[in-house]
Amino acid sequence: MLTLARRWRWLTLLAMASLLSGCLALPQTGLFAFRLAVTSLGVENVRIGPYNLNAGLDTTDLTSLIASSLGAGSLPVQATMALGLGLPAGMPAVNMAGFNWTLDMPGVDPVSGRYNEDVSLTPGDGANLRLPVSFDVLATDPQRLSPMIDLARQLASNGSLPAGSELAITPGNLRGLGMTLPAGLLTPTLRLNVGEDGQLTPVR
Repeated sequence: MLTLARRWRWLTLLAMASLLSGCLALPQTGLFAFRLAVTSLGVENVRIGPYNLNAGLDTTDLTSLIASSLGAGSLPVQATMALGLGLPAGMPAVNMAGFNWTLDMPGVDPVSGRYNEDVSLTPGDGANLRLPVSFDVLATDPQRLSPMIDLARQLASNGSLPAGSELAITPGNLRGLGMTLPAGLLTPTLRLNVGEDGQLTPVR
């Protein structure tokens, strides 16, 4: 028979072991978010006002063409951001309950959105998503008409975000290995800078 003092000693040791195992499990689960990777980033379906720039529109005199057709005091620029997400080899498959995103392009107010669908992430098999991006040129500053049209033209012609852009992704809840990691708990925001030729560089 164990004495009362020895029983308390064993209970204390078991409690400490459980606490340590729990503390170790959380960082390992948190690696899902730390290792989230953007595998590709592109731009599709660029429109400025009523004009589809991806349809072969002659953009040499686009500024004058649009300026002559203005009247509503609004000039929406719309595009689709093609985003590839993945996990490195060796990571367990996880399911992400959507994510928040923010895109900051030079000369444009930041654009934010929420991807509400679940995203299944498997190492070596990236998920290809489409996010709507839109901003209004004239609602910001009519004097920026020409630079904004140049930006839209660049998005359409290059199919990529301009250098100096920054993309931020904040994961939602993560499920994997029989556990759920709530959003905001060891799931930091992933920030990426877009360099020349579309290279992606994580922001430290």
